[in-house]
Amino acid sequence: MKPLNLLFLLLGVSQISSAQQKPDTLFFENFNGTTLNRDKWNVEVTGRTVNNEQQAYVDSATILKVSNGVLAIKPVYHPGYTSNMQKQYDFLSGRVNTHNKFTFTYGTVSAKIKMTAGAGLWPAFWALGEGKWPDCGEIDIMENIGDSLWVNHALHGPGYFGNTPLVYHSFFPKGTDITQWHIYSVSWTPDKLIFSVDGAATYTVTKEMVEKYGRWAYDNPKYIILNFALGGGFPHGVNKTTTPYFGMPQNTVDKIKAGKADFVIDWVLVTKK
Repeated sequence: MKPLNLLFLLLGVSQISSAQQKPDTLFFENFNGTTLNRDKWNVEVTGRTVNNEQQAYVDSATILKVSNGVLAIKPVYHPGYTSNMQKQYDFLSGRVNTHNKFTFTYGTVSAKIKMTAGAGLWPAFWALGEGKWPDCGEIDIMENIGDSLWVNHALHGPGYFGNTPLVYHSFFPKGTDITQWHIYSVSWTPDKLIFSVDGAATYTVTKEMVEKYGRWAYDNPKYIILNFALGGGFPHGVNKTTTPYFGMPQNTVDKIKAGKADFVIDWVLVTKK
């Protein structure tokens, strides 16, 4: 074979290999409209909350604001709000999901996010399976409870939920915190999950690690959730605050009243090789 022909052959093989390795985009949302895309997202409206959280989730363009290419979830102080289950709240916030609109099994899910710091603010980016919790499996890609220096990764499933042993606090490098833009990701395969912040792996959980506690609940389709909770059990477990609200001190309440608490999402992407 002539050397030139051999070179073309090798280049062709390389290009085929690269094409095979390039991941497919399964889902992409860049919030470029003026309102939330209801073909992709459901807005949750709750009559009750869990974890002793202090907010009701409502469907409001003031709270779920899409503009300038981002989704900003901005909670508000609304004392005496009564839900459709006759439960009262002093705060309203937002929660959206892709349930029955987009699910995936394995792949990499990422989002570019920035958040307000404040004890008891509890924004989260996560994925959940269909069916009874925790048997369905929950992947907490990113959650924060107001400490600007770290975010949380966790798994919840049968035998490892609530105060799960499969949890990790990922601290930012010096000079960096949650108020800046970061990309939070998890790469999910049949035998492990690798959590990352800004492309750097922060926490790896293998099937073997999970099965020390219970069944591996990560072979079924998951849908994506973005929500902004306020107060509740997880924040209280860290900040120990009980007044004026469970898990949320007065200075954070003042921040919400002033309209200075935001959970901002630039984009969400799911790919799969």
